[in-house]
Amino acid sequence: MTAQMLCYIAVMAGTTYLIRALPMLLVRRKIKSHFVQSFLYYVPYAVLAAMTVPAILESTASAVSAMAGGAFILSGRRAAACGAGGLWGGVLRRMAAGHMAVSPGF
Repeated sequence: MTAQMLCYIAVMAGTTYLIRALPMLLVRRKIKSHFVQSFLYYVPYAVLAAMTVPAILESTASAVSAMAGGAFILSGRRAAACGAGGLWGGVLRRMAAGHMAVSPGF
């Protein structure tokens, strides 16, 4: 194992630790803002949707099945916001990668 690889591992470990430790160190009292509480409540669902929905829609090469999957995701009541975020995340990622052309009428 080289010194460079050990440095990479140390930086990743430090970053992971800071992401988990900083909220506990900075926020010592109970969060009273209803807006912040509701925002933090939905963060895990939004992150999960942003990671999984694009992968589900891109798992087939067919645009028809991707549209059907997107319609199914958006048909749920509670999952609509998270699904829409994941769906648009997948579309934007495909546009950035050059897999999807943007027409002038879009």
